[in-house]
Amino acid sequence: MIEMTLREIADVVGGTLHDVPDPQVRVTGSVEFDSRRIGSGDLFLALPGERADGHDYATVAVEAGAVAVLAARPVGVPAIVVGPKPGTVPASSVALAGDSDGSGAAVLAALADLAHASIERLTAAGGLTVIGVTGSSGKTSTKDLLAAVLAPLGPVIAPPGSFNNELGHPWTALRADANTRFLVLEMSARGPGHIAALASVAPPRIGVVLNVGTAHLGEFGSREAIAKTKGELVEALPSDGVAVLNADDPQVAAMASRTSATVTTVGQSSGADIRATDIHLDDQARAGFTMHTPAGSARIRLSVHGEHQVGNALSAAAVGLACGADLDTVATALSGATAASARRMDVRTTGEGVTVVNDSYNANPDSVRAALKALVTMSRAGATPRRSWAVLGEMGELGEESVIEHDRIGRLAVRLDVDRLVVVGTGRPSRAMHQGAVMEGSWGEESILVPDIGAAIALLEDEVETGDVVLVKASKSVGLWEVAEYLTSAERAGDRRGSTEAAQ
Repeated sequence: MIEMTLREIADVVGGTLHDVPDPQVRVTGSVEFDSRRIGSGDLFLALPGERADGHDYATVAVEAGAVAVLAARPVGVPAIVVGPKPGTVPASSVALAGDSDGSGAAVLAALADLAHASIERLTAAGGLTVIGVTGSSGKTSTKDLLAAVLAPLGPVIAPPGSFNNELGHPWTALRADANTRFLVLEMSARGPGHIAALASVAPPRIGVVLNVGTAHLGEFGSREAIAKTKGELVEALPSDGVAVLNADDPQVAAMASRTSATVTTVGQSSGADIRATDIHLDDQARAGFTMHTPAGSARIRLSVHGEHQVGNALSAAAVGLACGADLDTVATALSGATAASARRMDVRTTGEGVTVVNDSYNANPDSVRAALKALVTMSRAGATPRRSWAVLGEMGELGEESVIEHDRIGRLAVRLDVDRLVVVGTGRPSRAMHQGAVMEGSWGEESILVPDIGAAIALLEDEVETGDVVLVKASKSVGLWEVAEYLTSAERAGDRRGSTEAAQ
């Protein structure tokens, strides 16, 4: 963030100073909500959580170097204290866990005000371009590709992982300072108005809409409602901005009528402004394709995995070109970009020759379908086909469609001829996925339902063989990454070596 005095911050957020000896002391560092990450000159954000209340760590934060605390009540150390504001959009359930008295909402509203003031000053100075990315799936992967494409043009700030809600969004925006040229922000929503609210915190000049799928269908009720909310991003763009829209998704393409910004379409459609042809996947499901743009054509060979990354790459290319990059720079950056966020199509091969695809950070029907297709591509490439395993858990936030969508995924695994489907969980959606596979034509133990992560690990430990390809994917609440991390762990490698030596 730009440097501000405590008095300036209090004025911006509508707070009052408590226990502040000198209101002119400046915050020269960052804003942090984890007291363990506080450094000299920082501002500590006191948020209530499910297990702890940040207000209880105010003294620790100041002792660690924080100039003051942004809080909902006096905390006995220098603080800017804020109260509830009417009309604020509720934050995500994660950000507000344990917020019984509304203090978390008050602090988050103040954080948003502070981020807005900082971004407003930086953009007024003419040095910062804000890029927003939304979609039902692919936001994080696209954000990482965008950061790679824009890096040759100047310093880039992008969120770590999927910091895309009412806490992560302003927190990321406050990482930008006078040296930052590009700020890339993911924008997620659990209801109408959420993306508009995020866009008001850090107004974007460029907006990317990837797709309209079924993620959070339980909250929205229909794909049409999801499309309406995703389109809030393009509605927030200025007339001199750029909207990058997926021409292959009719609901996204229709958003062109909702913005006064210049529209650039991307996709495989023949009419797309930036399009991909001649797509081929290698034995790791990494796509090579020819990218056609108004500036010419270039051959791209991606280092990230899955055919779905082609559309993400085209969107990143459109932004890069709009920001002044030349075609060669964009092509080189895309070809060299790797997955920067954890547990998203993270492909590793163990010493035993087992390929593990850790895509366990989160899951919705669209992303699971893409991951299954990548799994099958990887297992069938090469002279000798390899055995494919899909270890899948529940997909959350699907509402009344949950059972239907899980059934469809089970059936798709059979249609794609995945060799082994391991469904983890005892709930109705997990049972529906397994039953869908059985009804589609699975027999014997091609599909198996196990009760928990431990049972999944035990099954894989007994049956996975050299050369197998194992996909692990579920909503993050399931914690299925433990399976992938065990398969690639030194602990397992040691156990396996010990077992082999004993057998000999």
